[in-house]
Amino acid sequence: MRSIWRGAVSFGLVSIGVKLYSATEDRDVRFHQVHAADGGRVKYKRVCSIDGEEIEYGDIAKGFELPDGQLVVLTDDDLAELPLSTRREIEVLQFVDQAEIDPIHFEKTYYLEPDGPATRPYVLLRDALGNTGQVAITKIALRQRESLAAMRVRDGVLVLHTMRWPDEIRRPDFGFLDEDVSVRPQELQMAEALITSMAGDFDPGEFTDDYRAAMTALLEAKQTGGEVQPVPETADPGAAVVDLMSALRRSVERARGGAAEEDGAPAPRARRAARAEEPAPAKRAPAAKAPAKRAAAKKPAPAAAEEEPVRTRARKVTAAKTAAGTTAGTTAGTTAGTTAKKEPAKRTSRRSA
Repeated sequence: MRSIWRGAVSFGLVSIGVKLYSATEDRDVRFHQVHAADGGRVKYKRVCSIDGEEIEYGDIAKGFELPDGQLVVLTDDDLAELPLSTRREIEVLQFVDQAEIDPIHFEKTYYLEPDGPATRPYVLLRDALGNTGQVAITKIALRQRESLAAMRVRDGVLVLHTMRWPDEIRRPDFGFLDEDVSVRPQELQMAEALITSMAGDFDPGEFTDDYRAAMTALLEAKQTGGEVQPVPETADPGAAVVDLMSALRRSVERARGGAAEEDGAPAPRARRAARAEEPAPAKRAPAAKAPAKRAAAKKPAPAAAEEEPVRTRARKVTAAKTAAGTTAGTTAGTTAGTTAKKEPAKRTSRRSA
C-alpha cells in the first residue's frame, strides 16, 4: 500500500506521527467506453460551453453559482488561503462509546501507521483505546475538505472512519410514518421467530459477489472462445497535421500553376524551379529556349528574369556559353545556348507585331 496523507495525531500534549492509507478498494469489473464499430476508446474533452474551445486543466477554476444566477469563481490561490487548522493534524476532540455512533455517519475508512520514531506513543494510544472500549472523535482535513472522524482499534491497528457532518444526514420524510399502521401479535411473533432461526455470527467471508463472479465467467468464456480483438492503435495527431500541411501546399501550388497543373503537368514555375535545383548537362542547355519563347510571348520582361538560372548554368558549361550568358544578361528576352544571338530578333519581331 502507498500512503495518501502524512501528519500527526494530536492527543493532549502528545503528538504521534502517522501515515494514512486507504483501508478499502473497489474490486468491481471495470469497463472502458469504446466505439462498438471498431473498439476505439471514447474520450472526453474539457470544452468551454461559451466559445467551444478545449480548456487546459491548469485553466480550470471552481465556480459557485449564487441563487440569483451570478457566479463566484475561486482559484487555487483562494482555496490555499482558507484557514484549515487541521491540514496536517488529526486533532482528538473527545472520547465516546462506539455504540453511540450511528453507522450512517461513516463515510470512508483509513488505516493509520506510526511514522518513524512514533511507534511507542502510537502503541500507547492504541492500547488505551482498546482497554477502555472508547472511540476518539477527531477532525482531519483531506483534499481541501475538513471532516469529522472516528478513530478506533481494529486488529492491532488504529482505524480512522471519516464521518458526515450532522447537516449532511437526510431526514427520512415518508408519508407512512404519520400513518397508524398496526400488525397482529401473531404476525410479529412469527417474524421474530424467523429472525431468531436465521441468527448467527457475522463472517463476511461467507458471502460472495455473485454478479462479479458471473461477469468474470462471461469474460473468460469470451476469451476462450476467441471473441477478442486487439486494442486499436489511436491515430497520431502529428500525422494529421503533416497531411493538412501537405494538402495546403498542394492547393497553393495548384492555384499558382493554373490549368496546366490540373491537367496533370507540373506548373511552368515549378518546372523552372526543378531545373534550377538539378545540375543540367551542357548539351541540354538549348532546350531552355522553348519555355523562354512561350513565356516571352505573354510577358517578355518576367520571362527573361525567370530564365536567369538557365543562363547561369549555361555560362558554367563552357567559356563560349559564358560569353553568350553575359551578352544575354544585358539584352532582355535572350536565352542561353548557341542560338542566343538569334533570339533577340525573334522577340523584337513579336513586340513589333
